[in-house]
Amino acid sequence: MTSVSRVARRIRTRDTPPRTVREFIELAARQLRIGKVVFAHGTTDPVAEAAFLVGETLGVAPHWIERSLGSPVTPAQGRKILALIERRISTRKPAAYLVGRIYMRGVPFTIDERAIVPRSFLGEVIDGDLFDDRGSPLLGDPTAIRNVLDLCTGSGCLAILAARRFPRASVDAVDISEDALALARTNVAAHNLNRRVRLLHGDLFEPVRTARYDLIIANPPYVDAAGMKSLPPECRHEPRLALAGGADGLAVIQRILEQAGPHLTDRGGLLCEVGRGRERLERAYPNKSFLWLDTEDSSGEVFWLDASQLR
Repeated sequence: MTSVSRVARRIRTRDTPPRTVREFIELAARQLRIGKVVFAHGTTDPVAEAAFLVGETLGVAPHWIERSLGSPVTPAQGRKILALIERRISTRKPAAYLVGRIYMRGVPFTIDERAIVPRSFLGEVIDGDLFDDRGSPLLGDPTAIRNVLDLCTGSGCLAILAARRFPRASVDAVDISEDALALARTNVAAHNLNRRVRLLHGDLFEPVRTARYDLIIANPPYVDAAGMKSLPPECRHEPRLALAGGADGLAVIQRILEQAGPHLTDRGGLLCEVGRGRERLERAYPNKSFLWLDTEDSSGEVFWLDASQLR
């Protein structure tokens, strides 16, 4: 008996079969718990993931789902929800890959296996109070930022968020994967940013040559060798190239630190995500004063270095 059949059988034997958005979310959350799936791609628990799956099936964006909890679900929609739950459990693919969409800071992006599922804490940093319209303690007036570089851009989500945050900036977005850049091109076009976001193929700073930037953003591969061996099945659907950071997870990060200086303006700086590599990074660079920027869901995973420390 397939998982969908088992789910359907449970529904038929309930006193009150699920009929509303809320009830289908509750059902989906139970099945996700039973299926022991891993939540590592934008949601942190079975209820949040269930709400995302149900909402995407019904065409309801995450910020509207709470208002829709009492809305009825048609039999046809219910069957689609059950089928999607079955696929999530049986394939162990990230939910975002199954529906082809992910949201960062409420902004929708197309996503598939050509790039990792966007979930960087840098999104919160860029979109948060650190760079709001009142001015930034790190970069001053955001409207004065004219050039931004996004390294390892993947699906282009951080480049797009940066373009939205810094309205006068041109953004260069670089990735070594042509497949990822093809996906990023779809997202850039969808957000009408073709004139402001330039996608470049190459290895880190190679395609920008001697260009200098007010801000460099980087979410490089940083999973160490031990972490790569223990990745959950969900993460194994993602491109290895975008995850593997070498034996200690710092291989790409160290190259960025060594090469970033000449590409920064005098008042510029580097924002970089390192995952759990903080202690290793501080040991490797004892003379640098990393400023660690905590977010709602992270601590010590994003650092800032200004231009003076990178030259």
